[in-house]
Amino acid sequence: MGATEDEEAVEKRGLVKTLTSIAGVDSLSKQISKATSTSAILNLLVSAAPGAAPQNETALQSSLKSIWGTTPSNFYSALSDQILAGIVPALDLTSLSTIVDPTSGPNSVINDNPKEPAQPVYPQKGVKDAPYSLSEQELRQIIQFPEGFTYGQKQPVIFVSGTGVYGYEAFQNNLIKLLTGVDYADPVWINIPKASIPDAQINSEYVAYAINYIAGITNRNVSVITYSQGGPNAQWALTFWPSTRDVVSNFFPVSPDFHGTLMANLLCLNFGGASGLGPCDPSVLQQEYTSDWVKALLAKDQASAWVPTTTFYSGLLDEIVQPQSGSGASAYRFDIRHVGVTNNEAQLVCPGQLAGSFYGHAGMLYNPITFALIQDALTNGGPGQTKRLDLDTVCAPYVAPGLTLTDAVLTSATILLSGLRILAYFPKYLTEPALMAYVNNDVS
Repeated sequence: MGATEDEEAVEKRGLVKTLTSIAGVDSLSKQISKATSTSAILNLLVSAAPGAAPQNETALQSSLKSIWGTTPSNFYSALSDQILAGIVPALDLTSLSTIVDPTSGPNSVINDNPKEPAQPVYPQKGVKDAPYSLSEQELRQIIQFPEGFTYGQKQPVIFVSGTGVYGYEAFQNNLIKLLTGVDYADPVWINIPKASIPDAQINSEYVAYAINYIAGITNRNVSVITYSQGGPNAQWALTFWPSTRDVVSNFFPVSPDFHGTLMANLLCLNFGGASGLGPCDPSVLQQEYTSDWVKALLAKDQASAWVPTTTFYSGLLDEIVQPQSGSGASAYRFDIRHVGVTNNEAQLVCPGQLAGSFYGHAGMLYNPITFALIQDALTNGGPGQTKRLDLDTVCAPYVAPGLTLTDAVLTSATILLSGLRILAYFPKYLTEPALMAYVNNDVS
């Protein structure tokens, strides 16, 4: 069988002559640490020549651990190390020097979806649903139905990505690939404009509408798989659009930051030495651990699930979300409503085995326990239960069966996509967007 386009791109990167010595790495890192503007950092990163891609899973894990195994003093210098380690996307990095929404292809934000649900879902499906600030056309056109979608013959599974990545590019080399062609799932995804970097409240509107729309045109309940910011976006949708809870069978947040993250300040650069956060992007500010957005969500959902929920996260070491271990993890969900919740920290589920070793933020997308528990929940009813799995078998590999080394490299490269787009986004702000008026509504 011939190599895929993604695999060929990774192989070609291995032929690029680059500075792979320690001196070369330090030189680029130091230039970034001394830069005095986001544009200067962005230019240094997109012009850097990628190194040779890791040749096996051990090399991939070793590279990621050496770069992200401890909290970096400069997040963007660490990204430069990742570029020189060859863990980069299969596209020209210079294309990421600005934020330009795709208007064609699987990451398109403009799609023709004329099918109408049996019952209207706009402007409001339930009497307690929050009002939309966007038109129905805007909300509907970002939904991407792949060729072969069965419109209800199989259970729809909606993919929602996080900050700095579009829906397909986040999941194409991991869970979309694993759930395509199976009889228990029908993947569909949303491509939130500007890669989910603007106001998270608006990002959540897209999620709320997609849930009710897809359920409405398929006449079936849906499941929702999210990554990173996609987790709290979906939880916000479930909280402030209560009608969505009736049509979601399972919620699978991968590396979510329901409580925000203490690491957001590393993404918000402040040149000149003043204390506090520098100018930053709207949804990054909202994901600060003490943001008004996070406080509002926790006040309304009580850090607890609305629907059957299976969380996935790494305690060793999520470079984006902290804290992320134990019951204090930002990903952790309680179950005060008795809907069914399992929280799955890789290192606790698979102690001493490869699937419980070092994984970063994106790595949980290809962790074997993630797919095994999603498959378990979709076939048996949620949430996913480790007691139904043969953990000796599930925890043995580093990458989920059905995925390749190339898939793992390209999945890990989504961190670079996020970082570059966060840098490129404009304008930047000192304060997060104001809370919507509906936040004060009764959501019970």
